[in-house]
Amino acid sequence: MHKEYLMGNAAIAKGAMAAGLNLICGYPGTPSTEVLETTAKNNDGSIYVEWSVNEKAALELGAGAAYCGANAMVTMKQVGLNVAADPLMSLAYIGVKGGMVIMVADDPGPISSQTEQDTRTFAMFSKLPCFDPSSVQEAYDMIGEAFEYSAKYKTPVFFRPTTRVCHGYAAVDVKDKEEYKVNTPEGFVKDSSKWVIFPRLSYNAHINIEKRNEELKDVFSEYKRNFTLPASDISCRKGIATHGISYTYVQEALKGKNAPSVFKVSTPFPFPEKAALEFLQSLDEVLCIEELDPVIERELTYVCGKYHLPVKIFGKLTGNVKTAGENTCDSTASDIAEFMGWEKDNSQLALIPPLPVRPPVLCAGCPHRASFYAVKMAMKGQKSVFCGDIGCYTLGNAMPLDMVDTCLCMGAGVNITQGIGKIEPDTKCFAFVGDSTFFASAITGAVNAVYNQADMTLVILDNSTTAMTGHQPHPGTGRTMMGEIVEKISIEAVLRGVGVQTVETVNPLELENSIKTVKRVSAEKGVKAIIFKSPCAVLIKPEKPVVIDENKCIQCKKCINSLGCPGIVIRDGMVKIDNSLCTGCKLCTQICPVNAIGGKENE
Repeated sequence: MHKEYLMGNAAIAKGAMAAGLNLICGYPGTPSTEVLETTAKNNDGSIYVEWSVNEKAALELGAGAAYCGANAMVTMKQVGLNVAADPLMSLAYIGVKGGMVIMVADDPGPISSQTEQDTRTFAMFSKLPCFDPSSVQEAYDMIGEAFEYSAKYKTPVFFRPTTRVCHGYAAVDVKDKEEYKVNTPEGFVKDSSKWVIFPRLSYNAHINIEKRNEELKDVFSEYKRNFTLPASDISCRKGIATHGISYTYVQEALKGKNAPSVFKVSTPFPFPEKAALEFLQSLDEVLCIEELDPVIERELTYVCGKYHLPVKIFGKLTGNVKTAGENTCDSTASDIAEFMGWEKDNSQLALIPPLPVRPPVLCAGCPHRASFYAVKMAMKGQKSVFCGDIGCYTLGNAMPLDMVDTCLCMGAGVNITQGIGKIEPDTKCFAFVGDSTFFASAITGAVNAVYNQADMTLVILDNSTTAMTGHQPHPGTGRTMMGEIVEKISIEAVLRGVGVQTVETVNPLELENSIKTVKRVSAEKGVKAIIFKSPCAVLIKPEKPVVIDENKCIQCKKCINSLGCPGIVIRDGMVKIDNSLCTGCKLCTQICPVNAIGGKENE
């Protein structure tokens, strides 16, 4: 063993590798992304690593590997689990032969997600065991144990860290390479009675699942058994039940105090009922501090009812803990103080100044800004709707662009556009989708549009990467996570292949040509597509910053009021270029009414 200073996601990856990982696949999504990337970075070639086109594809690929006896891990964030739900629910009945861990990173807050879904609830819904680490060290240790339980009980299992565990850092005790387990898959053994799902198989499997989960309730009551008696006053009849990162907050809040009994739930499903019963028997009141759903609260309420215990359970359902958003050290300390009847200490809070408001914006030089602006100018004065999608370009909703009217989930914008168009045929309907999202979940929307004779313009914002989550490769980039150089899949060819007749590719930074293209293409009937192709500003070497000729500038501020580029600022009442941000994309030079931006080139 030795120590390494690791991010939580890196610890999860290294723990999985130490457990004998054979395959890892997934789809990038904050806060889960670094697990797969760390594995790829430290891979000696013995582990197959893949960014799949979406979570459904990843889970099915992982299942195939686990059918062979491999140790497989599939990574995603909580909204990605929705995409993988179809195969997951059936896989829960089929089971696996090797160890299969589905690593779903939840995002309380939410900090970078559309929803605050709680994977613990999904575990109960799918009847799959769930592991819930509370620290970076525990994440490293627990991931290996998750593989062991999965292989022993021949079932996929959930591993559910949250953002503060995924992105927290700690000095972690990790195994030396010589201590790594080696898992040699047996290979796929044909058995249609096992691997081919039929109603009769599912009926019998359901019976066995319920039996297994009853057994796991007892097993998990001994797993990482962790509840404490009151620190000094044994007569204290109040307790706290918690889990995950909230357990760390509870420990911080109780430091130096006569602490009540604390019950830490590491396996929210199947719930460790015997351990919970032992915890409750000496108590009158329990406060449940958890993120996000009242999972522990409901389970403890059920245990009290089942065993006729006169214990009052408090938490989200009773209004003692907030029902949305992530917990913090401060909120946890406040909740505990109120529950215990302690005086609240707000002295430190008064010293903390409010944080500045820093809304997210498209980067300086981002080609998406030019794409949105071109469509906006082309559609000026016409009744139009602009349906967005999940990616950097969601930020096109902000002023002054104001070019995202809807955003639901990945790929949805293409079909929402069609729905609006069917009800409002006099509206010019546009669907914006990124290149990575197109491959992940928008192709079917394009097929649906062609098949059902929609009248819409599909706009592909192709910046040649998966920018929002850290520039991962996708089928259009021509490379894989195994380092292979492969044939790029052409978006234009895909669109033509599914029947889109008009497909035009244009550089959005050539503004005049872009506007003309949008006007011409959008005027056609049926399904047509425009591919705005220009690389992400972060991936290319910037040009020299543009300059403003102060003798020409009339301070109309059109460059600021039209584009909202962070590289154009107001200083001392004057429009200036921030040289530290400007990439020299020259979009602003093309909209200046007096030709004042660009310096000597415009003289």
